[in-house]
Amino acid sequence: MHGLMLPITLATIGVAALINVWLGIRTIRVRFSDRVALGDGGNNKLLARMRAQANFIEYTPIVLLLIGGIELVRGPSTLLGVAAVVFLVGRLFHPFGMEGRLWPRQVGMITTLTITTLLAGYAILISHSPDPRAIQAPAPAVMTG
Repeated sequence: MHGLMLPITLATIGVAALINVWLGIRTIRVRFSDRVALGDGGNNKLLARMRAQANFIEYTPIVLLLIGGIELVRGPSTLLGVAAVVFLVGRLFHPFGMEGRLWPRQVGMITTLTITTLLAGYAILISHSPDPRAIQAPAPAVMTG
């Protein structure tokens, strides 16, 4: 038995992890180039990069939980996959707006808040509406000897 498959959740987590690594590398580069070991050292560029990564960490876990919970109950769907992609693209826009033009940051936050709200609403809705298409948790294996 391969266990319960959550392909959209797993793919989204994988991409989110890569985005987080990229955000971390961007921050580390400024730390090295400007020789700031702790905090932001009064460096606005470093502060912006630190906040971009922190903002990612603040919003992404709840969205991943929502995607996983919805996929667990309803199974994979094109719409859930689209929501995951839109969220991740929005998260890519956000850090660029932290260091220059405001519009990428706005696009990133509007996308993030919209997808989070829609997923939260859907999760609440399906938690109170039985559906025969819901995936049932596998029965525990019984050992016979």
